[in-house]
Amino acid sequence: MNGLVVFFLLIYLMTLITNLLIFFLVLTDYNLHNPMYFFLANLAFLDMSYSSVTAPRMLFDLVTKRRSISIPACIAQAFFYISFVQSEVFLLSAMSYDRYIAICHPLHYKLIMSWRVCTRMASLVWGTGYAHSLVHTLLSLRLSFCRTSSIHNFFCDLPNLYQITCTDPFINMVVLLIAGAGVALAVVLMTFLPYVYILRTILRLRSKTGKSKAFSTCTSHLTVVSIFYGSLIFIFLIPSSSDMVNLNKLFSVISALINPLLNPLIYSLRNKDLMEALLRSYYDLKLIQTSCWKYHCKM
Repeated sequence: MNGLVVFFLLIYLMTLITNLLIFFLVLTDYNLHNPMYFFLANLAFLDMSYSSVTAPRMLFDLVTKRRSISIPACIAQAFFYISFVQSEVFLLSAMSYDRYIAICHPLHYKLIMSWRVCTRMASLVWGTGYAHSLVHTLLSLRLSFCRTSSIHNFFCDLPNLYQITCTDPFINMVVLLIAGAGVALAVVLMTFLPYVYILRTILRLRSKTGKSKAFSTCTSHLTVVSIFYGSLIFIFLIPSSSDMVNLNKLFSVISALINPLLNPLIYSLRNKDLMEALLRSYYDLKLIQTSCWKYHCKM
């Protein structure tokens, strides 16, 4: 168990460091002040947020071996987890739209994706995520829960809560299915439909260099989307039988801990601008340290 604690702790710390680094670079480097990196900074902040909702509590339970949580705390954890995940779902759709405008309408990119539009899209992304989660959380307050029930997962989520309620969660399940299906249909269309037009535009390009540049700006986003949706699909498709509990836990951990670590690695390793910004920050910091050392010597 100690090895498991160290493993999850290292993953969590690496998640915080890598995402915080991207957020800091986008915030401080003027060359990264454009819509694509604005949304990437939001993605980094979301990854830090929903990882912090689950990882610290999970590490605390593994260390103390208490593995108990109050119902209010469980509902609060489910609220923040769902709000951050839903916000990330809509943010990935906004990033698809940004790539669509950049590739299909490059001459009008700055006009269409102005800072006012970007901030409004980000506000809508965050607001929709919180509103969606708030509806389910308020509905869960009408339920009564059994004192001796246990959740077969590392953190609290709505389906887990509905399994331990002592009252009939039929209304909650209907709202969850309808809202989930509606959101899933909307975000799939908003995320993948722009890539139909992007692919058609890229195939029309005559220059191989232009095609490779266009593909390179989309591959990181498509990789993140594939991993994110892939893990969620596996979680929802895995049967809730007792034989599949451990497999469901595994994919839940991948979705909550591994994905937020992979996202910054995927974007940073394939992004020349981010690597250059990181080098500039490193040399600026080294220059400041050298200047401070010289000043200290003169004193």
